[in-house]
Amino acid sequence: MASSTEQNDSDDGMDEFMDKFKTQRYKNAFSEDSWEEEFNKVPMFMKTAPEELDPKKYPELACLQAIIHDEDRPPEEQAKSLKDEGNAFFKEKNYQKAILSYTAGLKKKCDDQDLNTVLLTNRAAAHFHLGNMRSALNDAAAAKKIKPDHLKALIRGAQCCIELRNFSEAIQWCDEGLKAHPTDKKLQELRAAADKHKRAAERDARKAKVKEKKLHGEKEALLAAVKDRDIKLFQSAKPRQRGSDSEDEDEGSSAAISQLSLDGLSSQEVTGAQVFLDEQGSLHWPVFFFYPEHQQSDFISAFSENSCFIDHLAVMFGEELPPWDTDRKYRPQNLQLYFEDEEETLYQVNPETSLLKALQHKRFFVRAGILSFFVLVKDSSFRKQFLTGKKIQEL
Repeated sequence: MASSTEQNDSDDGMDEFMDKFKTQRYKNAFSEDSWEEEFNKVPMFMKTAPEELDPKKYPELACLQAIIHDEDRPPEEQAKSLKDEGNAFFKEKNYQKAILSYTAGLKKKCDDQDLNTVLLTNRAAAHFHLGNMRSALNDAAAAKKIKPDHLKALIRGAQCCIELRNFSEAIQWCDEGLKAHPTDKKLQELRAAADKHKRAAERDARKAKVKEKKLHGEKEALLAAVKDRDIKLFQSAKPRQRGSDSEDEDEGSSAAISQLSLDGLSSQEVTGAQVFLDEQGSLHWPVFFFYPEHQQSDFISAFSENSCFIDHLAVMFGEELPPWDTDRKYRPQNLQLYFEDEEETLYQVNPETSLLKALQHKRFFVRAGILSFFVLVKDSSFRKQFLTGKKIQEL
């Protein structure tokens, strides 16, 4: 037991220290201006881990890192430390670094299968939050292989399958999980959601199939109507086969003429309109009228095959003429129509002719589902100039 003299000496020393502490500033204290920054360097009080670990700037944290990654410790201890490190990154929502820590823990190949399962399920969670559903599913499957009844692995696997729209597989994950955990609400909710999505997807698939079948039927009917009318479709030229001894070419053989393909009828992407067959069995075509003298044009999205050209010309050039016709020449009775074949020969069309009759001409080929006609003013100087040097035939 200390003597009264020693006790007095101790008290005197403490009194002296306290007196000195009151009069002198503590040299190792945090500064008033940067105390929060300094405080955040202490591992216990860090809100976030630094992006780059500088041992001089973060000596305490560097010491802890050295302990975590000490290769001399048993693999189980190292793996557990790396799991804890990954969990810390996960809480900060730094999922990339969490994945690196969990992966490093798995590389230790420790014999603790429970720990390995946790590392896999935690890494699956990090991948899930990054949107890496396939990687998350692989980790969940690996965890389930180690422990088939591991609840978190089963839940995560089901969630990944739902995100990947593999609803049948999601249901299988849930069913496996509910065998081991029959009362788990999360698995029950996931199974109900997967079943709902599956039924919706199957319903959508049936609707799409019905729609596709309907469209196919409409296309077949359209092609049959074109074929029955002997209308020729102009398609891209096919390369000539080698070894062909024939020098003679049939009429129109420079183009691939087909009555059994929709390629020559596809114009919707270009014009927004496409040939169609109405309920009465009549074809309606998208038609362009070009006025080369004025570099103008008109577009009719649905020109009935049974209508005559004059019917449309009378509407377009009736009482109110277009503003570009300053000479007031484009009267229906003054107009002439022409179409051009693939050899640039012009064929004059009588305005009183129906569209179908023009289409059935042996030199008329439908290009990309669009019909085109030139409109000129008869006896005009531009008409004479435009037709100079061109081959012209009447329909």
